[in-house]
Amino acid sequence: MSLADELLADLEEAGDEGEDGLYPEGEEGESDGEATQGMAEGGLEDIPEEMEVDYSKAESVASIAKLRNSKQFSEIMDKISVYVGKQRMNSEVSGPVESDPEYRLIVAANNLTVEIDNELNIIHKFTRDKYSKRFPELESLVPDSLDYIRTVKELGNNLEKCKNNETLQQILTNATIMVVSVTASTTQGSQLSEDELKQLEEACDMALELNQSKHRIYEYVESRMSFIAPNLSTIVGASTAAKIMGIAGGLTNLSKMPACNLMLLGAQRRTLSGFSSTSLLPHTGFIYHCDVVQSLPPDLRRKAARLVAAKCTLASRVDSFHESSDGKVGYDLKEEIERKFDKWQEPPPVKQVKPLPAPLDGQRKKRGGRRYRKMKERLGLTEIRKHANRMTFAEIEDDAYQEDLGFSLGQLGKSGSGRVRQAQVNEATKARISKSLQRTLQKQSMSFGGKSTVRDRSSGTSSSVAFTPLQGLEIVNPQAAEKKVAEANQKYFSNMAEFLKVKKESKM
Repeated sequence: MSLADELLADLEEAGDEGEDGLYPEGEEGESDGEATQGMAEGGLEDIPEEMEVDYSKAESVASIAKLRNSKQFSEIMDKISVYVGKQRMNSEVSGPVESDPEYRLIVAANNLTVEIDNELNIIHKFTRDKYSKRFPELESLVPDSLDYIRTVKELGNNLEKCKNNETLQQILTNATIMVVSVTASTTQGSQLSEDELKQLEEACDMALELNQSKHRIYEYVESRMSFIAPNLSTIVGASTAAKIMGIAGGLTNLSKMPACNLMLLGAQRRTLSGFSSTSLLPHTGFIYHCDVVQSLPPDLRRKAARLVAAKCTLASRVDSFHESSDGKVGYDLKEEIERKFDKWQEPPPVKQVKPLPAPLDGQRKKRGGRRYRKMKERLGLTEIRKHANRMTFAEIEDDAYQEDLGFSLGQLGKSGSGRVRQAQVNEATKARISKSLQRTLQKQSMSFGGKSTVRDRSSGTSSSVAFTPLQGLEIVNPQAAEKKVAEANQKYFSNMAEFLKVKKESKM
């Protein structure tokens, strides 16, 4: 057995011991009484679903819902009736605002609205348990408590009233009415007795009366927030300002509260019967649900609630010292909030394609001169590389290597002068030599050995020994004739030749 199974077994044994009556009657009765009292005071908001009490056996709604007949409820409503006709200004309040009697009435009335909500939940539970005998499916079809109570009051025992009922059309939507009418025709519920119908009618009347009293309190509090906290009411509205001020315990306590705590005022986790509470957002109070924040898209509401809470803290501090009674500070803060909201919702700027910036480094200077030209001639392409790079059109070439497909020798060896290592001299940039320097160089080449066989492009097998019939072996200069011709050509046809004066022979 695993550890989880052992824990479950222990819990089952503890539950069996409780059912067998091992606990004393006094303790059990006391705990039940305290639980019932806590539910009457706090309502169904903080009670888990499995701990809810069954009100189907209750005799009347007055036995469980005692707020309407209480002395506190009647006194507050009477005082509200007295103050409703009076108009007051903020200048009439002197000293701490908590000492003003009407301010204390507003705080008490605001706390009373919370108790009314709890009482409405209890009455809704009582009505649901009683009416489930007649129409058990109505609870899942109409989730709202007040709409459920109004529907029960209208239908009663006669479920055929769903069709063509104008009163019901003001309560529910047409689609919901259609579903309720179809379900009512197939329900397995039984008829209610006269006493049960009377109890349900009394409960519905009490719930509607309490709801009307709650709206009356809201209207009074909203009308009085203009002179108690005008700047705070300007930002979040009179109803939200009254709610957060009532929970904080007064305007002075609200002004001393940091913004992070002010944002959490009114955060509740309600576990409605039969409905999941996972959809409720955590750490969201009255400020999150006010109209200023709810007007924004859902993804911006958290951020907006933090901003509004910060501005509400500033406005409450101004109101606690009775400054800016005309609400000018509140208007300025609200305009700042709206400007930031508009800034958040602006579309992102269109990205423009920018050209590349100009390079920082300028154009480099090209080196010139004889040394640079010689370097270019030395590093230029040779004839063998030019022929290897040259391709013949429409002719299949042989690969130079078997494993390197596509690597060929081009036109190397097919045509050319044979001077594959000749330096590439650019005629436009080569150094120019004067004619006098050329003659001097030519004379030096003639005097210091003349031309070699390589430079003269002559055959290397030529010899200076010749066979003659007269003397046999004879030393002969084979280049003598060529030299003689070259001298003559250089004298008359060279680019360094000068003009010659020819003497004319006189005729005899």
